[in-house]
Amino acid sequence: MQEDKLLSVEQLIFAYAKGIFPMADGDEIYWYSPNPRAIIPIDTYKPAQSLRSIINKRLFEIRLDTQFESVIRLCAAPRATDKETWISEEIIQAYTELHKKGFAHSVEAYLEGKLVGGLYGVKLGSAFFGESMFSSVPNSSKVAFHYLMVLLREQGFSLLDTQFMNDNVLRYGAIEISRREYKSRLTKALKETCQFILPGKDY
Repeated sequence: MQEDKLLSVEQLIFAYAKGIFPMADGDEIYWYSPNPRAIIPIDTYKPAQSLRSIINKRLFEIRLDTQFESVIRLCAAPRATDKETWISEEIIQAYTELHKKGFAHSVEAYLEGKLVGGLYGVKLGSAFFGESMFSSVPNSSKVAFHYLMVLLREQGFSLLDTQFMNDNVLRYGAIEISRREYKSRLTKALKETCQFILPGKDY
């Protein structure tokens, strides 16, 4: 479904609350509501043993929301396996504004003070809509994702939406549910309130 350009904060919030999200194809913005929908169950997430050993080494410093625009731009950068991106300049500007309004967040991994991995998404109620991640150092985005899961669990989030099923989200335990089930869970999540803050560092 094609729509006009010039995304606004209000348009994005309304769309996410209805289970719809935008993606760019060149200069055009398209809206999606997949059926089935991919989600990652928060309560049953467990890091792989190999990732646990990396987390325990504390190689990366994790921060929230300190370089949101940098994270989304790095997510939009061409990759060795995929030169195309659905994150256009219009998407970047719109989500950066959404971040300034407190509805979009980033989880960032730093190595020796440099941003080397992370992810971003949208928060409404107790729902977090994961959008994209990047990694310039091996395992940095995986560690950032782990801390996202810790945050969501500790703060009482009930829904982590990953939109489409693919190999990347499958490794984190993603499952598919029907659009009807997704909208039911989303309606419940929108009635709840959660904070997007990291708990204590003793994991």
